[in-house]
Amino acid sequence: MIKKIKLFFKAQPVLVIAFIAAVITMFIVPPDGEYAGYCNRTVLIQLFSLMLAVAGLRSTGIFERLTDIILKKAGNIRKLCLMFIIICFFSSMLVTNDVALITFVPLTILTFEHIKDEKSRIVTIVLETAAANLGSMLTPVGNPQNLYLYDTYRLTAYEFVKTMLPAGVLGIILLILFTFILPKTSCRTHEGSISEINIKNTAVYAVLFAVCLMTVFRFIPDYICLIAAVMVGLVCDRKLLVKVDYALLFTFVCFFVFVGNIARIEAVSTFFSGVLSGREVLVSALLSQIISNVPAAVMLSGFTDEGTRLLLGVNIGGLGTIIASLASLISYQFYRKSENAQSGRYMLTFSAINFSMFAVMLVFGIVMQKTV
Repeated sequence: MIKKIKLFFKAQPVLVIAFIAAVITMFIVPPDGEYAGYCNRTVLIQLFSLMLAVAGLRSTGIFERLTDIILKKAGNIRKLCLMFIIICFFSSMLVTNDVALITFVPLTILTFEHIKDEKSRIVTIVLETAAANLGSMLTPVGNPQNLYLYDTYRLTAYEFVKTMLPAGVLGIILLILFTFILPKTSCRTHEGSISEINIKNTAVYAVLFAVCLMTVFRFIPDYICLIAAVMVGLVCDRKLLVKVDYALLFTFVCFFVFVGNIARIEAVSTFFSGVLSGREVLVSALLSQIISNVPAAVMLSGFTDEGTRLLLGVNIGGLGTIIASLASLISYQFYRKSENAQSGRYMLTFSAINFSMFAVMLVFGIVMQKTV
């Protein structure tokens, strides 16, 4: 029994930490009616549906075909990484950082099955994770905290772009510089024929993916997205329902409970009211390292009228720790479950790259705070 517990802790360290943190806060704020409002139902539904849609698309063979095309175009590992970075950076502006990573990290893992370079695989996934977080900061629909702050502070498009564009430009420059740590080793397509793509199923999963995106943009209610995902899973391939990463979903639930309880502790509220004034970027970026940037945005918005500064801070705060942006957990979970994964090495690489970028971006953000 103890051995199984140790194995579970090793397999799901983030989930275990999130669960313990949630339980501890439940002793401080006993369960009551307000708990029902903690969880962001839409986010959970979108994650579930997107994971199922992407798993379905992968089962049709379309990812293998895309992998073959990318490898031919890239030529070497450094260019391959740069291609993934650019794709994640710009796609996250429209489809959110979560969707970008759910879509392209599995493709990255599949691509590197034919390259056999673990160091480069880890660096590429880490950099495209940072790219999704940095790219998503540039539009109101890029991530949940942007949507929330854009609406809460009634920001104009001009105010939003003026605030975030300089940080976004710096972000893409840093990402490109980091690609130089990768070798220019040639990467070739795998030998052998690629199985035929199942056109019918591909079309069904593509439609489900489109429904997920329309839910993200609020054109379709989340419950319709959920019904569509479950129906597709039951009708097309029931095994897809098993492939959904329920541990990731439960990790999100635990964080929602933890943050919801923390926000209701009076001492915490009093503390942030005192320290936030004039330090919005610094405080929000640092708090994001502990509770992630989405909860930090929601929590701190009640203590300041400086919406643009808070917007800049929580987006910069998406770099750093693995939980600074919950989207980063998606990449980690995909990698951890891949063949020959080296989770310890991944975490070291992730921390080194993310904290380096976080330090540069934070200094830049503090300087920029005076102009936003």
